[in-house]
Amino acid sequence: MPRTIWKGAVSFGLVHIPVALVPATTRKGIDFDWLDRRSMDRVGYKRINKTTGEDIDSDNIVKGIEYEKGQYVVLSDEEIKAAHPKATQTVDIVAFVDARDISFLYIDTPYYLTPDRRGEKVYALLRETLVQTGKVGIANVVLRNKQHLAVVMPLGKALVMNTLRWADEVRGIEYLELKDDVLNAELADRELDMAKRLVEDMTEDWDPNQYSDTFQDRIMDLVEQKAREGRVEAVSGPEEAVDRRSADVIDLTELLKRSLAAKPKGKAQVEEDGEEEAKAPPRKAPAKKTSASKTSEDGTGTGSRSRKTPTASKSTKTKKAG
Repeated sequence: MPRTIWKGAVSFGLVHIPVALVPATTRKGIDFDWLDRRSMDRVGYKRINKTTGEDIDSDNIVKGIEYEKGQYVVLSDEEIKAAHPKATQTVDIVAFVDARDISFLYIDTPYYLTPDRRGEKVYALLRETLVQTGKVGIANVVLRNKQHLAVVMPLGKALVMNTLRWADEVRGIEYLELKDDVLNAELADRELDMAKRLVEDMTEDWDPNQYSDTFQDRIMDLVEQKAREGRVEAVSGPEEAVDRRSADVIDLTELLKRSLAAKPKGKAQVEEDGEEEAKAPPRKAPAKKTSASKTSEDGTGTGSRSRKTPTASKSTKTKKAG
């Protein structure tokens, strides 16, 4: 049974698709803990004053952002909590774009979206619509009190949500300061032909299972060897609880027509309607139409996001005792 970390809905227009969020990846790698050689107790990081070297009680630690060099603005826990976006349990799709327009540089963390609460049919409807149009959905979502930009896309018979990096987190290629010899290189046809043949000779079907982390494999082989020899030390420690939240959502699958009716007409449709109006007899006092505007519960809606960073330097972080 897949582990669900979040329940909510994918929303576009007036349509809600009940879904559950399931991690699409698992973190591997070697995690070395620090141990006291004498007692085999775990060793953590001390909270110390970097100027005096003295230990600091957690009650005397505050959080600050470096506004200018050596100048910090202190924020209280209440102020930081108030700035967190409101969790709406909704993957709020605000636009659809061509899938090929999203650079791999923006892709961050993938999750599976699985249908929930009898949402199978409308889930399949969104999936097939995205497949046939070649589009993906750009969405706002709040996970663990953190706001994310995300993309909803089809993968086989499933839907996948990838969180995206914000625009100011991705450096453009101008950051590389490439020289003209690279930007406007003169390449001979013979060189290109040879390079293409080499690529073709090395081309094969993508199979991720044939690649592995050799460092991890060697370390785990060594661990297993020492364990078989009885060279194992007993270490005890508290386990941390995982906070998981869920929310009930309403399944609204019959609102496509109302969603379309609520959207402003495109230019082509306006021109077509104008031609029909010219042919039709005059009408009395037509009712005014109002286009529906939409704002998500967390205040993001379809508007742009302003993110200010006072300085390039990072705020001091306190590491948790491990």
